Amino acid sequence: MSAALSGAVDLSALKARADAVRQAPSRPAAAPPAGGGAPAAGGPFVFDVTEATFQQDVVERSLQVPVVVDLWAEWCGPCKQLSPVLERLANAGGGAWVLAKVDVDANQRIAQLFGVQSIPTIVAIAGGQPVDAFSGAQPEPQIRQWIGALLDALRDRLPGIAAAEAAAGGAPQEVAEEPVDPRLIEAEDAFERGDFAAAEQAYQRILDVEPANEEVKAALAQVRFTARAEAADPSTVGKADADPGDLDAQLAAADVEVAQQQVDEAFARLIKAVRNSAGEDRDRVRSHLVELFGLFPSDDPRVAKARRDLASALF
Repeated sequence: MSAALSGAVDLSALKARADAVRQAPSRPAAAPPAGGGAPAAGGPFVFDVTEATFQQDVVERSLQVPVVVDLWAEWCGPCKQLSPVLERLANAGGGAWVLAKVDVDANQRIAQLFGVQSIPTIVAIAGGQPVDAFSGAQPEPQIRQWIGALLDALRDRLPGIAAAEAAAGGAPQEVAEEPVDPRLIEAEDAFERGDFAAAEQAYQRILDVEPANEEVKAALAQVRFTARAEAADPSTVGKADADPGDLDAQLAAADVEVAQQQVDEAFARLIKAVRNSAGEDRDRVRSHLVELFGLFPSDDPRVAKARRDLASALF
């Protein structure tokens, strides 16, 4: 399940940038807790990381134990499936490895450093360098196997692994696996192999039976968006800017901008298209915009603002 890293990723640039951010008077870094490291995001061995804390909480920690970096975003459906599994396994590991969570929307330069093409992306850091990685939600048994292989390969190189295992009685604490819905496995497998039509059908079958399943709704929105975004030509943004009346270009450009994390720009583009269109064309643009809203939490301030602007454009 590992994804080959395109050469050795040099973290020195981010380390230097993190130092500069941490030392800047306008953005002083909070002091770490007494035990070292960042406050837990979902348990004692799970924590949030920013550019300002990356060097201490990822690079320096990785000299003792593997640091598994979870690059995620609130709007990402597969992230919501994978992150809880990683968090449970990290806490059950007793400190033999730790989980560092990076919100790519808030820390875009970290995502750029790792060359992230899609999320979730998981990167294992040891000795200050990436050693393995994978992308996309994976079944829990495969994640367990991946972590086990990681610890076996690094146990003799990183002293904190054996120390944590000894403190836990000689082996990582076992955690009971949660039952996995085979319908979700079918949908996730299709998504992972790039068969977006099959993934959409699988998620839709679940919603036909469970119309209130918000997790599946979010996953379905992510599948539809990913299929469009991967098919879109990045040059479409320029074409859309040159011809505001080309609705196909406006819709495709908005998808490209969301994929590039230019969310405000995408929403503004479509709201402008709503104002400048009528009838079926207006309905088409509005529907596309509402579908993009589904990629984000309902309380996301960008969505809230866009909804207000959309209401103003319609009425």
